[in-house]
Parts: sequence; C-alpha cells; structure tokens
Amino acid sequence: MGEHDVDAALKDALDRLTLVNEAAGVLSSTLDAVESLRRVCRVLVPSLADWCAADLLEPDDRVERVCVLHRDPSLKVSDLTGELPPLPDAPSGPLSRVLRGAGTAVLSDAEVPPVEEAVDAFHRVNLEMFARLGGRTLIVAPLRVRGRVLGALTAVRGPDRPALGTSDLVLVEDLAHRIALALDNARLHAETHNIAERLQRSLLPKLPDVEGLRIAARYAPAADTAQVGGDWYDSFVLPQGDTTLIIGDVTGHDLQAAVVMSQVRNMLRGIACDREEPPAAILRRLDLAVTALYGLRTATCVYGLVKGAVGGPYQFAWSMAGHLPPLLVTFDGETRFLEGGDGLLLGVDPDAERTGAVSDLPGRSTLLLYTDGLIERRGEGLDHGLTRLRQHASGLCHYGLEAMCDALLEGLAADSHDDVALLALRLPRTVPSG
Repeated sequence: MGEHDVDAALKDALDRLTLVNEAAGVLSSTLDAVESLRRVCRVLVPSLADWCAADLLEPDDRVERVCVLHRDPSLKVSDLTGELPPLPDAPSGPLSRVLRGAGTAVLSDAEVPPVEEAVDAFHRVNLEMFARLGGRTLIVAPLRVRGRVLGALTAVRGPDRPALGTSDLVLVEDLAHRIALALDNARLHAETHNIAERLQRSLLPKLPDVEGLRIAARYAPAADTAQVGGDWYDSFVLPQGDTTLIIGDVTGHDLQAAVVMSQVRNMLRGIACDREEPPAAILRRLDLAVTALYGLRTATCVYGLVKGAVGGPYQFAWSMAGHLPPLLVTFDGETRFLEGGDGLLLGVDPDAERTGAVSDLPGRSTLLLYTDGLIERRGEGLDHGLTRLRQHASGLCHYGLEAMCDALLEGLAADSHDDVALLALRLPRTVPSG
C-alpha cells in the first residue's frame, strides 16, 4: 500500500469516526425518539449517503416514516413521510423483511424491481420512493434492541459516488444499534414518566362542593418530560365547618417525590380533622411527622382555613412553611400578596416556632395558591415571576374561575421546567354583616 493509499485510508477512518461521534452527540441531545432519528439523518446526509429514510415500527405493526432527507435541498420530500400502508405478514421487499426480523440488507439498483412489479401496497410505496429519488446502492438496517425491532434505517448512495461497501455496512449497522438504544431509552423514559404522572393525578383529591364558594384546581406536569415532582393541592371541609385550602411541594422530581407527596397530604388531612387547631399549630404537627418519617426530605406548604357563614363575610386564616404567598385578586383587578404567617420548610427544624395570619376576603375576589413552577424561570429572579403573576391575574379578574385557571396555566406555565399546582377560590358577593 502506497503512502497515498495510507493517507486516504486514514482520512476515511477519521471521517467515519467523526460521523459516529456526531451521531452519538445528537442521540444524547434529546429524549424525543422521532427528533433523534431526524437528527441522525441530517448527520448521514450527505456525509455517507445521498438520501436516507427512517421508519418506526409501532407495537400494533403500524409503520411510520418519520424522516426522509435528500442532499438536494430543492428536492421536496416532505410528502414521503407519514404512516405507510399495512406491513405484510409475508415480507415482500428489503424493508418489510428487515422489519419482520431479518438482518441488514445491502442491494444495488439492479436488485430493486420496477414499481409495476410491486407485490403489495407497502412494497409499492417503497419502490415508488426509490424510483423518485434514485440511487445506485442502498443499505436497510434494523433498529433492533433487546430482541425487538423498533424500526429501520435506510441509506442510499447515488451513481456519482462509490457504491456502499462492507465498511459502510459496518458503520450503518453500528449507527442503527445506537439509534435503537436511544429509542428504547426514550420509550422507557416516557413510560416511567407517564406512570408517575398518572399516579400523581390519581392521588390528587376531588374538590369539595361548598355552598357559596367556588373552588377550582389545576395540575400540569413539566414541559420537560424528565420532570415529575411532588406538587399537590387539597381542599376539604373540617368537622366544625371551615373549608381548608392547601398547597404544597415535596422536594424532588421523580416517582418517589410523588409517593411522598401523597403520604404528606394524607397525614395533613388526618391531623387537621383530628385536631381542628389554628393553621400554625397544624403545620407544626405536620412538621414533626415529616421529620420523623422522612428524615432529610423537605417540603413547602400553605395551610389555610376559609372562615365565615354562607354568603359571607369571609376571612382567610393561614400559615406557611417555606412556600410562596397566596395572591388575592379583587373583582376590580387589584392584586396583593398576603403577608404574614411565614415559616421554615417542613423537615428543617420541627421545634421552630410557627406563626399564622388572618385576612378579610372581599366579595367577588379570587384567592390563588400556587407552586413555584407557575412563576419561576431559569436565569430570572423570583420577583420577576411574582410580578408577572400579578399582572396576568389582574387581567383575568372578570373571567369565570375555571377559565381563569386555564388562562393562568396557558399564559405562565406552558414552558415551565417544573410541575405546577394551582388552587383557586372565588368568593360570592359578600352579604354585609349585622
């Protein structure tokens, strides 16, 4: 082998290593299975292939073509994506054979029959794509992991470049294996997230029907699918007639946080109904329980009582454990955060003194309790988020309560990186006392 051949072989090896590294980088940059496939196709074209296609095989045997990419950007290929015809039980072409469990297929254009010889609709669609985009050689590799075929990757090179060979086959198979692992991880992640979210939603309570009051709540998981946490809300009527309004957040963003959340919520329910004490005393008892049972696990909480006869006037008595202050929005659009009743997070110092506060609730006003996911944004101070909440809520003061909650989530939490809980109380037109 001459010096020129050695240099060419070394360059080729470096190019392939670069391509593999680029593919690994894009696969690790997202947990979205479809997006990861599209990004890998952008790496392959035109470095390795003139065009490529990526197909996903669903558990019900549906095949979704999620990406077709050609080196010529002027060539329109978007109409080639979408759900394909039914996958035949008896394989009729290289793609159907690969999806049914066969190994990687390597073909020349001479081995690809004309469209007129298509055996079935699935075969015809793929022959039509090859006839439209052209090619000299193609490789169809299965996306296989743990004995399951998740899809296929097709790479095609045209007549103006060397035919795809053995080294290309090894490279495509390596990339297909990496893609399959990424797809499997993404699906496992999504499944875990969905289980946690369903569990969390199932543990959130049914709100009470209280004469004279309207109560609404919302829970929204984080926009980032990796985040499932311990946000919760609660409301129930105590034996003596007061209505509780509770919101809290157990630290952590995982399934365990959701489980601890439900346990803390149920402990608070039991303590509140058994003791019927002022909010500060109830939170202190809850703090003792959290510290004893969960050690270093901490949580925030607002525990409040709505007091008053049917029709009003009403008062709100509350105590807070490291949580954000409730927001009062009057019917005229004035807003203020309720001050007082501040205290440490639950689980920090159960012997710390806790205080409470009381505020009158004007007729037709709205009281909002919320978790930090509604207002916090990365790289932004907390004051900005609180101001944004006041301004947004003020503009919604005449909305119905349900519509107001929906608008708050849509306007403030659409891109939140944390889960969000929101609890809202709407007061009636207050009947004057006396």
